[in-house]
Amino acid sequence: MTSPARLAAVGMTAPTVLTLIAGLSMLQPLSTDLYLPTLPSIATHFDASVSTVQWTLSVFIAVFGAWQLVAGPLTDRFGRYPLITLGAFVYAGASLLCMAAPSMAVLVSGRALQAVGACTCLVGARGVVRDLYTPSEGARLLARAATIMSFAPLLGPMIGAQLASVAGWRAAFAAVAAFSLALAVYAGLRLKETNARLNPHAFALGPMLRTYGQVLRSPAFRAYTLAAASTYAGLFAFISGSSFVLMRTLGQSSTAYAFSFGTMVAGYLVGTLACRRLLPRQGMQRTIALGSTLQLLAGLAMAALAIGGVHVAAAISVPMFFYGLSHGIVQPPAQAGAVAPFPGNAGAAAALLGLGMMLIAACVGAWIGVSYDGTVYPLTLTIAACSCATALIAFTLVRRHGDVAHHG
Repeated sequence: MTSPARLAAVGMTAPTVLTLIAGLSMLQPLSTDLYLPTLPSIATHFDASVSTVQWTLSVFIAVFGAWQLVAGPLTDRFGRYPLITLGAFVYAGASLLCMAAPSMAVLVSGRALQAVGACTCLVGARGVVRDLYTPSEGARLLARAATIMSFAPLLGPMIGAQLASVAGWRAAFAAVAAFSLALAVYAGLRLKETNARLNPHAFALGPMLRTYGQVLRSPAFRAYTLAAASTYAGLFAFISGSSFVLMRTLGQSSTAYAFSFGTMVAGYLVGTLACRRLLPRQGMQRTIALGSTLQLLAGLAMAALAIGGVHVAAAISVPMFFYGLSHGIVQPPAQAGAVAPFPGNAGAAAALLGLGMMLIAACVGAWIGVSYDGTVYPLTLTIAACSCATALIAFTLVRRHGDVAHHG
């Protein structure tokens, strides 16, 4: 069945699907980027250390990664519609809990619940894409959604900084609560069930483990997941450590830092546009190869500038523009390729994909935290290492095992 026929069969239109996928995908970057400028205020308000406040980021990433093992089978068992709608409402409630948190413990708990809601929505969204589109069409849709989604991390730090200056740190959580509530209502009204192959055994432990084993044994899944994880790891290294390096080490103001962060996101936005043009002409494997080559050059340039003693903000933000651009080219086809071989277990495949990405990102983020020594070297060299890993994976595993065109 063609993609238009699948859309017609479930009673949805392509613009509705795009709006939903983009909106649901925004929850994760909004959860991290919007409140980043408020971390110092949160530390002051609760008289907490920087390491304690950073648990609000670490717990979110850890729970987001782990919950995918639950969310994937749930969407395969009960469908995309109920889980996406419920996840959006859970996220909205968790955001209100964060906004009203009387202590750090409650704030961290609220962040964990936010992760559950956001994760459920994202896994469900990936399942919707696999239900309705072929692998190559799904990659193009994800690239289009990523173009829209990129406005969340692009504007998030700037909006968060302004909200905090006007109404305090709680305003950032009020903003995401309002956004997610509107998204929940929209999903409830416009989303239709797309999973025509509900698996009654998806959440039974034995079949679930067998399903995960089947997914993990796929060379294509491993290749695309490692590519997606390595490029995201470099991006998360920047998210985790850039505020310390750019503000503390290199002396940027919070406003200047927001623009530096936005430079990377602007590159990502351009990359998603480029990805949409490259995919029909080059295919998924060649698109990833081209993107990873650019990423390698960006990472090596950043490392070379750092080692050469060029310790200014532009020596990080300019290479990160091109890293973000390459990430926008690599990530959509990598995600689509990882899920493509599993039309009957797309939720489980999406869950393992996300878990792999988040666990590797969490480890890189932890490394950035413990390795920070007041210099630019840990951050820049880590990003360079991630770019090398992406290129290596693209030119070996993805080239060798990445042909998923026959999976309809």
